[in-house]
Amino acid sequence: MKSILLIGLGNFGMMIAKQIHELGHQVMAVDKNEDRVNEALPYVTNVLIGDSTNESFLKSLGINNFDACIETIGNDFQSSLETTSLLKELGGKMVVSRANREVQAKFLLRNGADEVVNPEKQIAKWTAIRYTSNYILDYIKLDDNHAIFEVKLPKEWIGKCIRDVDIRQKYGINIMAIKENGNMNLTLTPDCIFCEGQTLLVLGEHKAIQKCFRI
Repeated sequence: MKSILLIGLGNFGMMIAKQIHELGHQVMAVDKNEDRVNEALPYVTNVLIGDSTNESFLKSLGINNFDACIETIGNDFQSSLETTSLLKELGGKMVVSRANREVQAKFLLRNGADEVVNPEKQIAKWTAIRYTSNYILDYIKLDDNHAIFEVKLPKEWIGKCIRDVDIRQKYGINIMAIKENGNMNLTLTPDCIFCEGQTLLVLGEHKAIQKCFRI
């Protein structure tokens, strides 16, 4: 179980609070807005009304006691920047900040953020990839060139085994798992036969995935 400090309870921050709650971690949430604070009560361990740009207030939270500090202020970049800087100065072990633009991300990283998330950019890319392909169902970016994709099984692969399609040799793509009826098979051998209705979890370069699945 981890202890997370979450600053900002807008739509994005509230969604993070709910997800962390479902994962069973402890969340201390902070926001200026009393209505947002009250809305978050069912999903957090503790919640406070306060100004995250106030050094004395942040210091009182014991920043160095949290495993990660997540700052999700989206409509006031100056406050976001000041909060990020203070979190790191006060001993934040892992400071994750929200950015809405690339230039904001650069400033946040220079001023204390260990990592930056851009939810609009990330969901836009996911949406573009998901809905312009007949095969891709989901993906997780690993770096600028590689990702894990969940893809539909091509019809021409049905009845063949992993050895027959040999996409590792042809495209440098690894089949990590076969998913069927919600169950994941991770113990694959070259003789595993593909069946209708299955999806695959594959790891590879974006360009190789596009070429292999004719995207």
